[in-house]
Amino acid sequence: MKISLSAVGRLRNSPEKELIDDYLSRFSKLSKPFGLSLSSVIEVEDKKKGGGPMSEAKLLMKNFHKNSKIIALDERGLALSSKEFTKYLSDWADDGVGYCHLVIGGADGLDKILLDKANLKISFGKMVWPHMLARVMIAEQLYRSATILAGSPYHKE
Repeated sequence: MKISLSAVGRLRNSPEKELIDDYLSRFSKLSKPFGLSLSSVIEVEDKKKGGGPMSEAKLLMKNFHKNSKIIALDERGLALSSKEFTKYLSDWADDGVGYCHLVIGGADGLDKILLDKANLKISFGKMVWPHMLARVMIAEQLYRSATILAGSPYHKE
């Protein structure tokens, strides 16, 4: 299953970008035997002033593959363990799902239209995180998922 990280906003050179690139590179090296791979990092910006979540959702959804799974990061989503998150990815890959889009919204979150399309909504807890850190966290969870599948000691319980 090819996985894309789809987000509102563009990452500039920064410590966060270095961390994301590092975790995604590690994921790519480890994930292929488990039917997982990184497809792309998709970044969109609404150039119109005040377009808001609906406009951002439309830009994000233009990049979605047909019949793909969508995981939306949303503060009202499920708080999954790393193993639970891994099970979703692994099960979908085993079921022959071709694509999965991990979606991070803009400053005002994701629009209802996109949230309604999501197969899974996940949260990093009740706290609100800056979107650049959310990108780092989901990139690390992808890498952690690959290590869990590989039986690596990286993930400790």
